[in-house]
Amino acid sequence: MKKVYQLAISATLDVIGGKWKPLILCHLGGGPLRTGELRRKIPNITQKMLVQQLRELEEDGIINRKVYNQVPPKVEYSLSDEGKTLREILVSMSEWGIRRVAKLNDAGAEIEIEHEDYSGFLRY
Repeated sequence: MKKVYQLAISATLDVIGGKWKPLILCHLGGGPLRTGELRRKIPNITQKMLVQQLRELEEDGIINRKVYNQVPPKVEYSLSDEGKTLREILVSMSEWGIRRVAKLNDAGAEIEIEHEDYSGFLRY
């Protein structure tokens, strides 16, 4: 059956949309990480959701999964070459968020961004 997107952005959101995928990708922009490291960097995500999102990103060719043959098992996730092409999108989203929070804070809100660093993506 033919898949039809009403707007091109829908094709992008189909791959990286949602609450967790952009966060996962931004963290992987700094280099390969294990599942436990990602869980610590994204404390509100459940183990089940993290694994599901990692599987979907791997199926879409956005991340690579490397399994080391050792005991206990070691698995690392990293951006694929295709995943690295999302750099401009994710950096732009981060910069927009920084500007938005600054504007809201200027208007009296009390919002904090814990980590404004997206420099991992600037290497690609």
